[in-house]
Amino acid sequence: MKFVLAPDSFKESMSAKTAAFAMKKGIMKVFPEAECVIVPMADGGEGTLESLVSATEGEIIKTDVIGPLGKKVTAEYGLLGDSETAVIEMASASGLQLIKPEDRNPLHTTSYGTGQLIKHALDKGVNRILIGIGGSATNDGGVGMLQALGVSFKDKDGEELPFGGGALKHLHTIDTSGLDERIHNVQIDVACDVNNPLIGPTGASVIFGPQKGATRDMVTILDHNLTHYAKVIKEQLGEDIAFVAGAGAAGGMGAGLLAFLSARLKKGIDLVIEYTRLEEYVKDADFVFTGEGSIDGQTLYGKTPYGVATVAKKYSVPVIAFAGKIGNDIDALYENGFNAIVGILKEVTSLKESLESGESNLAFATENVCRILKINRID
Repeated sequence: MKFVLAPDSFKESMSAKTAAFAMKKGIMKVFPEAECVIVPMADGGEGTLESLVSATEGEIIKTDVIGPLGKKVTAEYGLLGDSETAVIEMASASGLQLIKPEDRNPLHTTSYGTGQLIKHALDKGVNRILIGIGGSATNDGGVGMLQALGVSFKDKDGEELPFGGGALKHLHTIDTSGLDERIHNVQIDVACDVNNPLIGPTGASVIFGPQKGATRDMVTILDHNLTHYAKVIKEQLGEDIAFVAGAGAAGGMGAGLLAFLSARLKKGIDLVIEYTRLEEYVKDADFVFTGEGSIDGQTLYGKTPYGVATVAKKYSVPVIAFAGKIGNDIDALYENGFNAIVGILKEVTSLKESLESGESNLAFATENVCRILKINRID
């Protein structure tokens, strides 16, 4: 028997890799001769780097970069097992978690460090980069990232713009002649699960600015500045990105990646499926096991288990999902590739205890499911 084990992380309990090995432990107690293919998954957000590095036997690379407040921080990215693909989480270099709440101010924060990670990956000779842009602290339209890669953004006096979304109102001239030439030979894929445009009432500043520390007045300034930024890009580069779906992601980082780096914006889970080659493993499997901390009706909207089930459904491979919590409206999941959804808790207990025992609970639940599967194999 062949089992493909493709869970997401169980938040605050275990990583995707740990969850997959817990599943394997349960399977091996019942089917000791089974083949277990471990493919840790993610949806493009937090944990994507770890999952893809684990799935491909790659490595984590650490380097010092300029953080969102202009000070040095240590960030990391992944080099996948093929040594030709890098995975970058923007939050590692330019993330909100790097700034104390009282210091958050998107008028000043920069995405420069993310550009430094891209440049570092280019130095490694990669030809493909996946960027997860969740958790950013910035609202600079990706200008900082682009400055790190050699693009110049100058004011009317010919001076380079300082860091931050607040400086974009002074943008007068864009010069791309210094852009690192290697970027033209690299496919940039962006894990982007939001459809917000760059500007306007559903744009980057209005929707995401407040969580990055923007006051109401700051939101107005930032939206005005990004509007000017989009205008200059259209006039000087011929790229109209103001209302492109996803351009507003990560404080306009989506716009910067689209306009300057010809990036592809795709759903995170779709990119993870592609990068892990999940479909290749699933097509001849007997069962696919997936799961995450909570499964409910919202799982259909781009969550990892649904992405995995969609792949398995193409090949009529049964899918069993495990969860710490099973919420409402799961009937629709049974119509979309799921054969069973199993809760892993053994008993009523506190949340703290449940999280601490997640690994053993998942192994136990997987073992019991396999014992049921074994019934049908008895001659």
